[in-house]
Amino acid sequence: MQQRVRIGTRSSPLALAQAEEVKRLLLRSHTAFSADDIAIVTIQTTGDRVHDRRLLEIGGKGLFTKEIEEQLLAKDIDLAVHSSKDMPTKLPEGLELGCFLKREDPRDAFISPVAGSIRELPRGAIVGTASLRRQAQLSRMRPDLKIVSLRGNVGTRLKKLASGEVQATLLALAGLKRLGLEHVATAILDMTDMLPAPAQGAVCIELCSGDQRIRELIAPLHDADTGICVTAERALLAALDGDCRTPIAALAQLEGDRLVLTARILSPDGVQCFETTLSGDREDAAALGTAAGEELRQEAGADFFAALEAHLASN
Repeated sequence: MQQRVRIGTRSSPLALAQAEEVKRLLLRSHTAFSADDIAIVTIQTTGDRVHDRRLLEIGGKGLFTKEIEEQLLAKDIDLAVHSSKDMPTKLPEGLELGCFLKREDPRDAFISPVAGSIRELPRGAIVGTASLRRQAQLSRMRPDLKIVSLRGNVGTRLKKLASGEVQATLLALAGLKRLGLEHVATAILDMTDMLPAPAQGAVCIELCSGDQRIRELIAPLHDADTGICVTAERALLAALDGDCRTPIAALAQLEGDRLVLTARILSPDGVQCFETTLSGDREDAAALGTAAGEELRQEAGADFFAALEAHLASN
């Protein structure tokens, strides 16, 4: 008899769509499984429950993974499916990322009923986003915009936009595509204006270290190119101590056997911006990310990070 597999996931429509994709790929890769052999277990995280405060006020990225990882360590689930950009750079002891699905389009989408682009928004328009990265890059482009925090799942944010609470918002194009909502995008943002979040568009699978059964099951799902790119971007984050408290943007792309990483850090108001582009062998993804992070840290200087901490402490 085939041993069942329990997939842990957040309960949002996007998270469920990602978990269903993993289930579909497992069924396609392992014909011994039937649909009944793979169960999707929904788990509500602190990040899902608390919508009235910014993530940095309540603990950062780990709030979307903590409860899921607790169930994974307790063996209540066999693997966990996450949006890679939600993952802290340091995982709990005994857990690891064992697989990355093929990356979806990593760009951001602009959505607005009143303008065709960010530059066409009326002066002083209200834009909703909870992302410091998006806030900083928006402010750099349009310092006149009023940016307000807008949290919740994709549907919630689109409803707030439709109700007139804000005049525009930004969402990951990958999420819209996975939900069949790509058509709601008013425009797809150029990455020179809006560089994505590190690991945006990539779905990862987390498992218990040493669980050979699960490791073998998910092996056919792994996309090596995505894994290389995300490894570089996560190494950059680790070098910068990056979490939801820091406006960091990055994208690694493979050009043949060469890996090209572009990374950017900004002050929350977008006035200060430091950027670097490094390239190297695909086998050196982690080292490339670390080097880019160290270069940005040195270029920005201690005063930049001290000012950032002071700003966040006062807001």
